[in-house]
Amino acid sequence: MSSPRATASAAPTSYRSDLVLFMAVTFVVSWASWGAAMLIGGPAMEGPAFAPYLFGAFGPLVGALVIRVRRKRRGEPVPAKAVRFRRSALLWSPLLLVVAAATVVVGVLLAHAAGGPGVSLEEMENVIKDNPAGPAAFFVNLFLAGPLSEEAGWRGTAQPRMRATMGRYQTAVLTGVIWAVWHAPLFFIEGTVQNELGFASASGILFFASSIPMAMLAAAAYEYAGVLASMAVHFAVNASMNLLSVMEPEAQALTMGIQALVAVALLASIRPSKQQPAPVPPTGPDPRLDPAIRL
Repeated sequence: MSSPRATASAAPTSYRSDLVLFMAVTFVVSWASWGAAMLIGGPAMEGPAFAPYLFGAFGPLVGALVIRVRRKRRGEPVPAKAVRFRRSALLWSPLLLVVAAATVVVGVLLAHAAGGPGVSLEEMENVIKDNPAGPAAFFVNLFLAGPLSEEAGWRGTAQPRMRATMGRYQTAVLTGVIWAVWHAPLFFIEGTVQNELGFASASGILFFASSIPMAMLAAAAYEYAGVLASMAVHFAVNASMNLLSVMEPEAQALTMGIQALVAVALLASIRPSKQQPAPVPPTGPDPRLDPAIRL
């Protein structure tokens, strides 16, 4: 029978193995699907390219399912830093959704005050009307290709395992960097927001950089109330960015700055009591197993 210390020692190794497998599955599924969309050609949101484009967004969810099946087959416990669903999520999720949307709105308003384009209700209507399937499909697509397809992976699977050996801020920043790289193929698929921004443009570079404060915001939401809350934050930011057409570098930069400040404040406000301690590897021999120490 294995001792608790032996189990704790093995946990970080198991988490590293899980992370490698999760990242491999996520990137292979997403990049292969998006590569197929590029080869097919045409707009991503309609025609034959739509199916592989949409399926590519589900790479993180597929990776999360693979890790969960693997964990159950091995009989391994849920990671100590995983946030289980609890009723408080039903309160925190809408609150964090409003906060996340506000970071974009305030960023756009500050950019307008500095001389950038203003907020137009007509522009919002045009964004929704541009969706061939109507307003309902616009919001459904936003929820599917982002919050639903990604958060169970990046936050629900990767974050708790990274948190076993890393702090909150390190985990959020590293996830943001990986997240930015994962999005790269979207710049080469016609009809995507990333393609409109341009890979080497100032707006494109800021899109990559914005993945870090966005990941920090979603990470804080996850640690407060789990995957439901991180989905709410992800959806709020995506919807706000789309409806307000945030593509100018000034608006992007100001939104990033506000999101970073809010995310740091939220992460700093999380009390230790909200989280379970991570497994700590033993630093010396177990006195229960070493005869010399017992004597």
